[in-house]
Amino acid sequence: MQRICVIGGSRYFGKLLVKRLQTAGHQVTVVNRGSTQPPAGVEHLVVNRDDEAALATALGSRTFDVVVDQVCYTPVQAAVAALAFADRTRRYVMTSTIEVYDPASAALPAVPPGTPVPEEIVDPATWRVAMDLPWHDDVYREAHYAEGKRQAEAVLASAGGFEFASVRSAHVLGGGPQEFTGRLAHYVERITRGEEIAVHAKALPTVFIHYQELADLLLWATTANFTGPLNACSNDPLDVHGLTAIIATQAGREPVHRTVRAGEEASPFSFDRHYAMSNARAEELGFSFSRTTDWLPGAVAEALTAEPSPTV
Repeated sequence: MQRICVIGGSRYFGKLLVKRLQTAGHQVTVVNRGSTQPPAGVEHLVVNRDDEAALATALGSRTFDVVVDQVCYTPVQAAVAALAFADRTRRYVMTSTIEVYDPASAALPAVPPGTPVPEEIVDPATWRVAMDLPWHDDVYREAHYAEGKRQAEAVLASAGGFEFASVRSAHVLGGGPQEFTGRLAHYVERITRGEEIAVHAKALPTVFIHYQELADLLLWATTANFTGPLNACSNDPLDVHGLTAIIATQAGREPVHRTVRAGEEASPFSFDRHYAMSNARAEELGFSFSRTTDWLPGAVAEALTAEPSPTV
């Protein structure tokens, strides 16, 4: 049994992770703002993680074997967490994102299309941190999501006081109404209604992961001994045409594609730039991924029976 603190953990794969940690026999503490109660038997600390003094007070004398941070989006949040947990945990795992590799969001080393992107393309140990940017502004933070994650990783990687690992998740799908991005629902609804899907002329593949598989990987990461960034994605990258073909088969409708003009926004998951991740490091460390084509039809079936979601 380990003492594990989950920051966030109130919805989607974070909520599932809490349940799986509990089932595995760990002593779990959830830290969030209190909008959702954790399962019975899980300790709940209601506090704003951005408030350093309040967080320290809420934690009191508690110590943990592992902290899993589901909601760290900026270097400012990372700095607060680094101070709060420096003497309270031996291991800190942050949930990061595939978006850190998006070449549209930063000057990154080029990776030829078709070559899965490895973790070293974005090295937290060398990434520049700018704490004086307007990270407290919601609009700025949303517009600079990828950079916020890169800088948050960099702060925690250099903090010391604990082992640090970041799990860079692929696009997460599955769970029907639980899927809070609404992106799979966007495709399902448009294809079902016969509406156009806006795509690039030369759409490139991306990678996905089922929300249950991501919870499994995060559970595994709490007892693994790796440090540094780790890519998390199912096997079988798909471009937007492969994605819509699977959805269309489940929906019994043909997808209607419309090619966008230069500079025009395309639908989610249609990409004109390459940053599909490699999962080789995780598999070498002992985690086995599923194939996207094995679980995606079931995820689509869930979305087809769910209540309509807002379009994204």
